[in-house]
Amino acid sequence: MAIYLDPPLWPAHGTHFSHLVSDASLEELHAFAAAADIPERAFDGDHYDVPERRFDDLVAAGAVPVEARVLVRKLIASGLRIPARQRNKSLKVPLLNRWNTIMAGHDALFLDLLDRWSEPHRHYHGCTHLLSVLEALDLLTEPAGPPRTVLLAAWFHDAVYRGAAGQDEEESARLAEDRLTHAGLPDQEVDEVARLVRLTSDHRPEPGDTDGTLLCDADLSILGGGPEEYDRYVAAVRKDYAHIGDADFAAGRAAVVRHLLDLDPLFHHPRARDLWQDAAHRNLEGELA
Repeated sequence: MAIYLDPPLWPAHGTHFSHLVSDASLEELHAFAAAADIPERAFDGDHYDVPERRFDDLVAAGAVPVEARVLVRKLIASGLRIPARQRNKSLKVPLLNRWNTIMAGHDALFLDLLDRWSEPHRHYHGCTHLLSVLEALDLLTEPAGPPRTVLLAAWFHDAVYRGAAGQDEEESARLAEDRLTHAGLPDQEVDEVARLVRLTSDHRPEPGDTDGTLLCDADLSILGGGPEEYDRYVAAVRKDYAHIGDADFAAGRAAVVRHLLDLDPLFHHPRARDLWQDAAHRNLEGELA
């Protein structure tokens, strides 16, 4: 097991950055980063971005300096590398293909939504999350597939994202009302999409609300991921709130985790409970601890 560091070749923010990776586990990587006082917000899914001024002291702390191509090979061999399809920038084509199954001919609206989901301040709440929600909806409704209103609600549910709980969902719902009305959708469909978007503010659909259940469960499906996937999710959420200090973030995040653990049920659809509920409770309880 070893920690590897490539040369500071990657320009950003007026300096150059190196990548810090483990060839064994994210736990080893996080432990090394914590001991070296590298902030959590520097973690990017499978590596830490570290400025060049830290290079020498990280090597002194035990990181092995290697060429960039060697570091990539080490990361791939470890099984920790995030596939390209799970990174925001590579998802335009698969998302466009999905969009065209429900709103073919509305390219301008697709591009507007894609730009919103690709905003640079988003780390978890980006295109990867959107695709994950759409794929979760597929799992919950196969072989028939989800209704168009549920799919459109997935596209709009975080279309406005500034990190303001409740307000983001309300503004996203209003955006859906405006854009879908101009796109010519019937009022009944527009109203349903907006209603579903607003449900994602607390994930508490009423009993019998099948479509609300689908969207809320799909939105929370990440909670039931494997340990490394969940670690990436938590790290990405931390980067979404990089402007908040560690102590304030920890308090706010703990409140969110407690809210999720208090949801009874956490998942409503029988298949969602089978797929994600046990793992979600393990992940949430572990994070809170």
